[in-house]
Amino acid sequence: MPEFKDMLKYFRMKENLSQSELAAKLGISPSAVSMYEVGKREPDFETEEKIADFFHTDLDTLRGRESSDAEQQPSYYLDKDSSDAAQFLFSNPEYKVLFDASRKVKPEDINLVAEMIKRMAGGSSDDTGC
Repeated sequence: MPEFKDMLKYFRMKENLSQSELAAKLGISPSAVSMYEVGKREPDFETEEKIADFFHTDLDTLRGRESSDAEQQPSYYLDKDSSDAAQFLFSNPEYKVLFDASRKVKPEDINLVAEMIKRMAGGSSDDTGC
């Protein structure tokens, strides 16, 4: 289950904000945002509410808690593969550059690059689904 620090970073990155930009919008110091995101410090209740309001979310979500009616709510993703891919990109932001670049090229070019990567990794061409 994600923690506050993870959710704060998730929401900040989703809005394409740097720590300094978020700090300026919230009226707090950039070092406070940094410490929140690495888990060295937690905000007071008022700041936590300000963060939740800024990102248009509730405190339970911001704190990484599921609400009691979470099972009744539909998932944001339509299938598990989409959810897994999104979680992978969130957990491994260094791969985002590949994802972003792939949106600007033709599908056949993506397949060619995927094949090259598989060959460099020693895999067969049947395990990508491309």
